Amino acid sequence: MTICQTLTVDFEDEMKNTRKLLERVPYDDQHRPYKPHEKSMALEYLATHVAEIPGWTKLALETEVFELPADFKPDLATSKEDLLHRFDKAVEEGRAALNSATDPEMAKNWTFKYKEFSMTEGRTKTVRSFLNHLVHHRAQLGVYLRLNGIPIPGMYGPSADEM
Repeated sequence: MTICQTLTVDFEDEMKNTRKLLERVPYDDQHRPYKPHEKSMALEYLATHVAEIPGWTKLALETEVFELPADFKPDLATSKEDLLHRFDKAVEEGRAALNSATDPEMAKNWTFKYKEFSMTEGRTKTVRSFLNHLVHHRAQLGVYLRLNGIPIPGMYGPSADEM
């Protein structure tokens, strides 16, 4: 099994689980600005971030260096439909990039730059880190939903709401 085939198994599982959670995100005026703490991201920002992470795989596999502009401002999803559309598009792009990559390409480095910060890692580690990043923020999003009384779907088995 190639590196990409191995990563694809995890990618597909995490995308299926992530979509189940994103389908539960309320996108009304009451919930979009919700923050469990003043230092937390707003729900609409966090949900959009989760929806876009799968597309980072394409970025890492089709570029050698990515520099985020210093004046970057996120383009937030405007509705649940927009959120799910962005997620589905990001998954499609990430999947296509992963399916077309070769092991020699996975061995190459990828660099991320933002202002004074720079990080270079192998592409295999980068894609794995993106999956971990997705799971981390998906869990945060689950807490936001739980705190708003919204039932949580199971990720790796049934949730307490499904028992």
